[in-house]
Amino acid sequence: MKKISSKKDYLDLVKTLCYHDELYYTKAQPTLSDYEYDQLFQLLQEYEKAHPEDIHVHSPSHRISDPLTKGFAKKPHQTPMLSLANTYSEKEIQDFIDRIKKRLNKTKITFSVELKMDGVAVSVLYEKGKLVQALTRGNGQIGDEITNNMKTIRSLPLTLKGENIPDQLEVRGEVYLPNTTFLQLNQEREENGQPLWANPRNAAAGSLKLLDPGEVSRRKLSVVFYGVSTVERFTSQYEVHLALKRLGLPVAKEEHFAKCSSLEEILTFSHHIEKIREKLPFAIDGVVIKVDQLAYHDRLGFTGKCPRSCVAYKFAPDRVESQIESITLQLGRTGVVTPVAELTPVHVSGSTISRATLHNQEEIARKDIRIGDFVWVEKGGDVIPKVVEVIVEKRGQGSTKWRMPTKCPFCSTPLLQEEGEVAVRCTNPDCPEMQLQRLIFYAGKQGMDIGFLGQKVMEKLVTAGVVRSFSDIYTIDEKDLKNLEQFKEKSIANLLGSIERSKNVSLHRFILALGIKYVGKETALALEEKAGCIKTLATFSEEDLLQIDGIGEKAAQSIAAFFQDPKLQKELHDLLAVGVLPRYEKKMVDKDHLFYGKTFVLTGTLSSLTRNDAADRIKEKGGVIKNSVSKKTDYLIAGKEPGSKYDKAVSLDVEILDEKSFLEALGS
Repeated sequence: MKKISSKKDYLDLVKTLCYHDELYYTKAQPTLSDYEYDQLFQLLQEYEKAHPEDIHVHSPSHRISDPLTKGFAKKPHQTPMLSLANTYSEKEIQDFIDRIKKRLNKTKITFSVELKMDGVAVSVLYEKGKLVQALTRGNGQIGDEITNNMKTIRSLPLTLKGENIPDQLEVRGEVYLPNTTFLQLNQEREENGQPLWANPRNAAAGSLKLLDPGEVSRRKLSVVFYGVSTVERFTSQYEVHLALKRLGLPVAKEEHFAKCSSLEEILTFSHHIEKIREKLPFAIDGVVIKVDQLAYHDRLGFTGKCPRSCVAYKFAPDRVESQIESITLQLGRTGVVTPVAELTPVHVSGSTISRATLHNQEEIARKDIRIGDFVWVEKGGDVIPKVVEVIVEKRGQGSTKWRMPTKCPFCSTPLLQEEGEVAVRCTNPDCPEMQLQRLIFYAGKQGMDIGFLGQKVMEKLVTAGVVRSFSDIYTIDEKDLKNLEQFKEKSIANLLGSIERSKNVSLHRFILALGIKYVGKETALALEEKAGCIKTLATFSEEDLLQIDGIGEKAAQSIAAFFQDPKLQKELHDLLAVGVLPRYEKKMVDKDHLFYGKTFVLTGTLSSLTRNDAADRIKEKGGVIKNSVSKKTDYLIAGKEPGSKYDKAVSLDVEILDEKSFLEALGS
């Protein structure tokens, strides 16, 4: 980027960065990547270093930008919560090390290096081992009190454990949203016509500042701690991680932080983390390098808003160039029309990308994205393929601005944009594409989880006229499938068996599968608990629904309208008539059961129930489901054709249950 040389350019840059701070921190809707923002911020710092007399009172370099929020009480931190200085180069890390040695007059310094979580900074106060207060960073001196919201995070202990618990302890950490949860929430937002979060960090920030703790709980946030506000009890940053773990606080895995004594050791650890970054279940954007000896932190002090004792080494985004060959439209099950960039295939962050959502027409207009443009592509939050910006200098002559069609490309019904919404919708309930998407969702993993009935198979069945409605799925027979290409005897038996097993389904999964607008998994669970059976739910009025915790006006209107639609009433009747049996058994957790408090991992295919159903049964007994095998895994449930998890379980001596043993233990 070109350096700024005049005071006017400097003031313009201050204004630009303040604008992007508001988008990032206040609205949780950033339009720049972290890398782009950091490059602008570096230009600002370079100018201010050369011209200290010009530094503006509102310069982002001298204030912490996480704003205070209306509706929350304001409380002071025990010690200021500062921001980290950023670096992207190995040379700047060496410069940081040299500065530390010079200021301390030392030839050898030990550093603690840890993951830089891409989340929301918080402080949590414990008194006599009891959680009494939680604050956001705020302006560094004062934060929003979010105690009730933090208490909804299941991994956060309300009481510390172990010996020698201090009378008062303020710990610092990061609230984050796991990648799988982020994807699920964004999918729900897209289907409901809401703007998508740019990355898990913004989703976590938006969730943490909700005024309703019940809604915060449904977001399934997590937290990890890495520091303390006062260091009298500790000598080293590395020891802080271990001490917090002994107190029962969630901290990073031991392989995710390290002691290093040289630039080479720091880089070895950093490069390893960068390689495994894609496999982590949460977003990180680098590592944090801290002077390990805590006594040196006060001696080093701080500059502006950043402590001199640590620096963030941020990984540059894996960004590649591609070309937009066309812009197509994708129609969701609720009628939302989403423009999609069809790209020349490129390899980015470990996978080949040929499509990227463009979200909505406003996003396309803001970035001025056109067919034929060369663009920079990266994975937003390392999760979702994203068109970052257009390479304008490569734009060909004669290119024209893209505009959203006025009619649905699948049924020619005029598209509608409701007031206050960015989403454009097809309003035709009989639109063939919308019906197809509803059927795909119904049979999919979030719905009835009918194995072997994926998108391509459903498309074939719909094209052949075999399936037109949900209930048609249960009338499929061998003859229907034999007429379809690539269906052999084994695949026919697999699909028919999976369809039959799906009839016995939990009520909340059935509600979710119906595809009611504004109804996600947590809402479906709330409806299940309140109604108890689908027939009772169908009689609920809008007023009845508004009495259920967590259901707002829009959702109540949508649910009531769904069950009052004559066509949908018939569809529900037909589903029950073909033997679909939504069940709800409210059970008290048996603390004496073998599974209570135990950790499970599932692998392979089970013949008598799906893995989702198996997970639900384990949870009903008080067990916990994890995605990967570790030393802390109590049981591996192994079906047919288990994967690498089986080998790892054997190597770690984890107890393995086959399907028969699992079912016997489940019923014990």
